[in-house]
Amino acid sequence: MDRNRPLIGITAYEVPASFSHWHDMPAVMVPAAYAQSVVAAGGLPVVIPPVDGTAALLDQLQGLVLSGGSDLDAGLYGQQQHPETLGVIAHRDRSELELLTGALDRDLPVLGICRGMQLLNVQRGGSLHQHLPEIVDSSMHKAAPGAFALHRVAIQPGSRLEALLGPAVEVHSCHHQAPDRIGEGLAVTARAPDGVVEGVELLGARFCVGVLWHPEEHAEHGGPLFQGLVAAATPAAVAADVS
Repeated sequence: MDRNRPLIGITAYEVPASFSHWHDMPAVMVPAAYAQSVVAAGGLPVVIPPVDGTAALLDQLQGLVLSGGSDLDAGLYGQQQHPETLGVIAHRDRSELELLTGALDRDLPVLGICRGMQLLNVQRGGSLHQHLPEIVDSSMHKAAPGAFALHRVAIQPGSRLEALLGPAVEVHSCHHQAPDRIGEGLAVTARAPDGVVEGVELLGARFCVGVLWHPEEHAEHGGPLFQGLVAAATPAAVAADVS
């Protein structure tokens, strides 16, 4: 193994899948674009299933990507579940919260994407808008099933996101939830034109960025975020922080 290529964990979905002559087989998977983005940025991806005890892997990893997927349990942030909060997988929530807490305790670089960004906000004590169509025109944020909506986000000057992406960027979105109360230590660093929070960063962390969009779906705009994660996770960067 090339020790200069950091191992980057990617949290996996748990969904029914069809392959060969098997149909609706329970499967642990992650869209290939996540792994491809990590590889393109110089890292080696490690897919992490949503099971208890995976935080033990953190001693072997140099970074963590929290992937997208189904809605979080609203009880995690003290709310009753909205009728449109769907697909909750309690053991995935539990596993990923354990992973994220352990990663933050170790100051491992973290990139949260869509659900992963929402998880970061909840882990820090924040809450979510459970159904954006009740608040804004949701067509900006979610298109027809199987497609991404495209819109621009404005990025906060002086933020890590601005250093990586510039003052504004067009993004791929597929979500109906978004941060409401912002978690402790997080700074809002990007917003959609309708004011929805699209980016957060954990102040004081080596690298902890959450985005509501899907950067893995756009090489030009996704690349810098994965490159920033991998750069922060490389042995040279870690050694420089320690010294």
